[in-house]
Amino acid sequence: MTLTKKLPDQLPDQSTTQHFPIRSAIPLRSDVLWRIEQGVVRTFTWHAEGTLIVLGYWRVGDVVGQPLSRLCPYEIECLTDVKISALPTNIWDQSLEAVFIHLQQVEELHCIFRTQSVLERLKRFLRWLAQKFGHKIEQGWLIDLQLTDQEISEAIGVSRISVMRLLLWLEQENQVIRDRGRFILLQSSDISWIY
Repeated sequence: MTLTKKLPDQLPDQSTTQHFPIRSAIPLRSDVLWRIEQGVVRTFTWHAEGTLIVLGYWRVGDVVGQPLSRLCPYEIECLTDVKISALPTNIWDQSLEAVFIHLQQVEELHCIFRTQSVLERLKRFLRWLAQKFGHKIEQGWLIDLQLTDQEISEAIGVSRISVMRLLLWLEQENQVIRDRGRFILLQSSDISWIY
């Protein structure tokens, strides 16, 4: 089962970047890590019955690729237009810091996704997104990444309807504002504590 548009595998030229449009899948190769030069991707797998399992969200400077996962299936989906450059095995040692950051973020998300309370899981996920993709504005923290209710529900493992209801409640409680598909965590939201 492939959820995103597959592009033909291309032999990477490490001296150039490759462009992938939104919703496309980045090719998987056992001998290449991809460094994100522009844009945002998510990595995921799914159960035999089709349940999507989000593994992470990655931005400029992060590395992704098949060598970082033993999961099959495994996919890297572009959430925006993305530019990547190939890191073949002979230069992986130059990317150890990015690999460590990758592992740390997987652990952070794992802790968030195991939170028992669905409301608290959603709040922690939004705070994590604010730390990773957000910047401070007058009202609070703007998460500079557009995610649909469906994408959030896939990430935190609940129904889209539950996400819609909880986001509406957070808006009514003046903790969150939606602005053109992006979220603002209001000043009262403490983003320094995630798990």
